[in-house]
Formats: sequence, structure tokens, C-alpha cells
Amino acid sequence: MATILVTGGAGFLGSHLCDRLIERGDDVICLDNFFTGKKRNIQHLLGNPRFELIRHDIVHPVFLEVDQIYNLACPASPEAYQYNPIKTIKTSTVGMVNMLGLAKRCKARILQASTSECYGDPEVHPQQEDYWGHVNPIGPRSCYDEGKRVAESLCMNYHLSHGLEIRIMRIFNTYGPRMDPNDGRVISNFITQALRGEPLTVYGEGKQTRSFCYVSDNIEGMMRLMDQEETVGPVNIGNPTENTMLELAEQVLQATGSSSKVAHLELPKDDPKQRCPDITRAKQYLNNWEPQVDLKTGLKQTVAYYKELLNL
Repeated sequence: MATILVTGGAGFLGSHLCDRLIERGDDVICLDNFFTGKKRNIQHLLGNPRFELIRHDIVHPVFLEVDQIYNLACPASPEAYQYNPIKTIKTSTVGMVNMLGLAKRCKARILQASTSECYGDPEVHPQQEDYWGHVNPIGPRSCYDEGKRVAESLCMNYHLSHGLEIRIMRIFNTYGPRMDPNDGRVISNFITQALRGEPLTVYGEGKQTRSFCYVSDNIEGMMRLMDQEETVGPVNIGNPTENTMLELAEQVLQATGSSSKVAHLELPKDDPKQRCPDITRAKQYLNNWEPQVDLKTGLKQTVAYYKELLNL
């Protein structure tokens, strides 16, 4: 049993991680400023004696005694992180410094939830961890992309300078129950549009590809990365199976039984054409980790959650 801090613990991924850690028998401190996190995500844990909720923003220091830190605090969808770009980059830089300082003081191991956005609009496919990326440092997505890249640099420099135990995880598109229906990401957009009988908004021709990892597979990879001793990372966690946006739209229409049509909109600036992880390193270091939940099964679970949440 350990005392584990989960920043962003009331968010989509953070709340599922809190569940898994509590199930394992750990004491969990969930820290969230509720900028994008939701109390409904952790409501069921509030009466658990091994769960503690603290409302706090990691841009400000916090003083706790913990054994491990999972740093998941940062808005993750383009709509959320572009809403307040300065806040986003401060969370990934000033907030990262605060969490690394806490880890150093407590001699705690810290896992940074980084992102495939570090690769930008990649010129290498699929993306391997030794690829340095193709990122626009002054584009509309840079508050998130460059913030996460700086956070990785901070982690590595604390590791090299102070011997801090770090783990860096690069998360590719993840979906599932508790993903905010209004967060602007493609699966949440498509499902809510389909359930409401609205057109599914596809940007450009819809030929750009993404890979979609179900939330339970993501959390399994995250915990394995934290607890192994062989690598500090970075390690890609995602699904290597690619889908075009048009293929995803068709899958969502099947999962919802909707008769919605597809509407094409202009492609956003700096939108990546391809995004797919090479998970060789995850298989090597994380006990042969790979996704277990296929898209059809994962969409079924996600649609059921949205139907209940939206009363549709």
C-alpha cells in the first residue's frame, strides 16, 4: 500500500486512475482545480476512507507527504487548452516545477502524463519515441504542444541533476466513459452529434488518421510504466490501429444507430494528418502491454455512458 497523489484526478483519465489505485489498496489523494475535471467523475469515491479530495491548482505549490505522483493536471482537448492558452502553458511549466519539487522533497517517483502532441504534425510514421517531432512553436496548439515538451525536459533535467525517479508517458488519443461530451475531441463530438441526430462534423476530406485507445488500456499501461524499473521513458501508450475520420464516423453511426449525415468543415490550422504510435517500447518494458479493447467494443461502452449522461 502506498500514498499516491493524482493531479487532475477528477478528470477523464485521472478519475479512472483513482479507481484502479483504490481497487489495488492504495491511499489516493486526488488534487484538481476543476477547470476541466468534474466532481461527478469521483463522486462515488468521496465516502471511501482511502480517498481524499483537495481542490487546488498545481500552478501554486502544495505540501503533502506521498510515495508516488501521477501528474495528469492539464486540459487535454484543443477546445479546452486553447480557451486559456496562458493558463495551459503555466500548468505544464510552473505546475510541473511545483510537482517535481514536491517529488524531490518527498523522494517520490513521479509520472508525467505527456502527449503524442509532442510529435506535432509528424513526418515519421508511426511515431517512435526517439523522433523529435515537427511542432509549430507559435501556432494555436503550441500552448499545449510546447508546454508538454518543456515538461518532459524539466522531468529529465530533475532526473539527471537530482537523481529524481521519473516516468514519462506519451498518451495518444484515448476515449471512454467520463470523457466530457463537450470537450471538442472527435469521438465525443461524433457520439453526441449522432445521438442528437445532428450532422457529424468532419474536418477537411476526413482522410486524416488517428488511433484510438480505450481508457482501461491506457490506465493499465500508465500503472505498468510507473511501477517498472527498467526505463524512465518516454514510452508511447496508444493503439497502433489507425482509422480515418470517415471510418470513425461510420463506426459511431453503427454504435449509436443514428441516421445522421456527415458535414465537411474547413481543416483547422496545424491539424496533424497522421497520428499513430509505435508501441514497441511499451511491449518491451511494460510486460508486453498492448491494447485489449477494440474500437467497436469501446464505442459501445462510451455510447452507453453518453446516453445516460445526456438523458438520450
